Amino acid sequence: MKNILITGGAGFIGSNFIHHILNHRSTLHITNLDDLTYSGNLDNLKDIQNLDRYHFIKGNICDPEAINCLFQKYTFDTVVHFAAESHVDRSIQNPMQFIETNVVGTANLLRNALVFWEKLEPGQKRTFRFLHVSTDEVFGSLDAGDPPFSETTPYAPNSPYAASKAASDHLVRSYYQTYHFPAIITNCSNNYGPFQFPEKLIPLIILNAIAGKPLPIYGDGRQIRDWLYVLDHCQALLEILEKGKIGETYNIGGNNQPANLDIVRQICSILDELCPESPFRPHSQLIQFVPDRPGHDRRYAMDTRKIEKEIGWQPRENLESGLMKTVKWYLDHPDWVENIQRKPDYQAWMNVNYSQRGAAKR
Repeated sequence: MKNILITGGAGFIGSNFIHHILNHRSTLHITNLDDLTYSGNLDNLKDIQNLDRYHFIKGNICDPEAINCLFQKYTFDTVVHFAAESHVDRSIQNPMQFIETNVVGTANLLRNALVFWEKLEPGQKRTFRFLHVSTDEVFGSLDAGDPPFSETTPYAPNSPYAASKAASDHLVRSYYQTYHFPAIITNCSNNYGPFQFPEKLIPLIILNAIAGKPLPIYGDGRQIRDWLYVLDHCQALLEILEKGKIGETYNIGGNNQPANLDIVRQICSILDELCPESPFRPHSQLIQFVPDRPGHDRRYAMDTRKIEKEIGWQPRENLESGLMKTVKWYLDHPDWVENIQRKPDYQAWMNVNYSQRGAAKR
């Protein structure tokens, strides 16, 4: 890898990945394409914005002309495709936005990448990689006694977001099968860590607790997720690019399955420890149960034996260490938080999704 195109690199996972590979591979040049929608944030990358090895382009993956020009101008040897609408609640409110970005955008990117790849010299064609970053939500929901998702689990998406990502996975797989296009798919579990937009559970709970606001828990809070520290995910992606087999899919997970309520209580305990002078201690008193969202999947779990065996990757952070690092990051970056919370779209969304829900009857 020498010249990488990253889509959605100003978002949560994408910006962490850019930092990670710049720190671990000294000869790489990165082009970051991002349309800077509500969750895209150049503050995530301001410490590297002047690096010679990094270049930002504002653009939309759904724009055929922009993507065509990009592949004509640069000789990429790797594409890492993060760009996606990714919040389930927003997909319930506006499913067509998710279809446009996640399905049409991926199709547009694939079409142009294929044309570019077919014109490469044989040696360049052999080393080119297209890495499509997807989610465990494409597999649907598990019951308590079900085995975890494997790479061969049938798709059964239950939200517009999950359905749009499932469609994009199928498109990528079809390009490998039809054109022998050198694509790899990854399906990851719930990420958490620095730079995560605070509409997602973990940063939302951290920031609400610091401010003494209610900590909204959907339903009974017993939904189970597999939580993956974002830098562990980034390392997995890097190793898959270097060692993964084209045409394959790899599950990436954190190897833990706490309930959402347990995650919230653990965050509250960490804040009680780190903020002993807080007037809101114990922070768990702020927990408030709110009506569940429609079609809320009950349990996710990931079988990561394939990536462990073929790639040699395992997560370094356990949930305790990862949550501690995450809470400390948000406490140490109040300016980043303030800039996010000032965005009109953020305030409007919080009002729609949380303030109007009210407390659930229990």
